[in-house]
Amino acid sequence: MNIYQEQILEHYKDPQNYGVLKNATHRDYALNPTCGDKVCIDMHIKKNIIQDIAFSGSGCAISQAAASMFTQKVKGITVENLTMMNKDDILKMLEIELSMNRLKCGVLVLEASHRALHNPIKL
Repeated sequence: MNIYQEQILEHYKDPQNYGVLKNATHRDYALNPTCGDKVCIDMHIKKNIIQDIAFSGSGCAISQAAASMFTQKVKGITVENLTMMNKDDILKMLEIELSMNRLKCGVLVLEASHRALHNPIKL
């Protein structure tokens, strides 16, 4: 097993930023209907900065580890920088090759995050 696979397993077994943000300003989810993986994203955005982010959901090691790694990466960045992120950024972050089916699992967190930007929570 290479170090990148080990990193994915570590994030899967001990995910970072897992849970629901009580002070979330934006929330949405993405679902992979092929396998049933689901990633929900909560973000607290203030002054165009992602102050805090958390995820919840269930699925394979790729979808859940990608969500854990992604939330660590985007905490503190601007909304504009998040909107510019794409599947290539996810692949670079994961540092492994993914089949087309696995790619959908890997980018669920990105899809959920982009959707959440357009889904502010009404207070």
